[in-house]
Amino acid sequence: MAAPAHPRHWPSWTAAALARASVALPHPARLALGRRLGRIAHRLAAGRRHVAVTNLRLCFPDIDPASRAALVRSHFEAAAIGALEAALAWWGSPRRLDALAEIEGLAHLTLARRAGRGVILLTAHFTTLEIGAHILALAHPIRAIYRPLRNPVFDRLMRDARMRRAEEGQVIERDDLRALLRALREGAVVWYAPDQDHGLRNGVFAPFFGVPAATVTATSRLARATGAAVVPYHPERTPDGRYRLLVEPPLEDFPGPDPAADAVRINALIEGWVRRVPEQYFWSHRRFKTRPAGEPDPYAVGATAAGGGT
Repeated sequence: MAAPAHPRHWPSWTAAALARASVALPHPARLALGRRLGRIAHRLAAGRRHVAVTNLRLCFPDIDPASRAALVRSHFEAAAIGALEAALAWWGSPRRLDALAEIEGLAHLTLARRAGRGVILLTAHFTTLEIGAHILALAHPIRAIYRPLRNPVFDRLMRDARMRRAEEGQVIERDDLRALLRALREGAVVWYAPDQDHGLRNGVFAPFFGVPAATVTATSRLARATGAAVVPYHPERTPDGRYRLLVEPPLEDFPGPDPAADAVRINALIEGWVRRVPEQYFWSHRRFKTRPAGEPDPYAVGATAAGGGT
């Protein structure tokens, strides 16, 4: 892979510079720009649009095609706003971030930490993921799970930004199990989102909106191995463009005796969050790419013909 300074990455540096410049915008203007960019992306990103349509057809089969199409457009707008919010999270001042947000239930996290246990801050992939984590880190020390990006420019920028906000400047790569276990055993609060399809090597099929979805069982295994509390948390963008971060009480009787049952429980929890702000979930991820034996690939061309919505 070419180094970040290589000329092939100059367009990425230009995009990053424009994103950083957007930090100076008033917040209503940022939201308006994000919606405009999202509408453009909706027209141009046919592949991502196809994935989002497929996911929504599977998860919300009872809504009519016109409503589903509107939800897809709203999702692209939310995703583009999320990209500009990431720039604000990376380069905006703590005062600006704090002024835009309210955190409900922070005491649940504080009390869990005071108990001397590590905390798995259980969340999911929403378009407010980046700004939500940075806002929460201003109120309580956390460490983030980090997945290296293919683009080395944005990989460097995101990693550096997360290190600036993270407790003791520490971020944990997603596949570094030893570092994750060590952090939890030391009593750290670790941001963790188990809602993407990583196959069945370390997972099981568990229903997500009634559809079998490959779901990692690592949450159960980590909690059992470290004694960490599992504290659910999710951020959402409110209709007035502000941010509400909801921290819930630690899960009781978790982990249970059956990791598969724990996975079902976690997916149901995430479903509830998605229903609150459906357009803000990452529908462009192929959540159902791993299928039970004999089931067709739902993302194959033509598979969503009956669902419409493009």
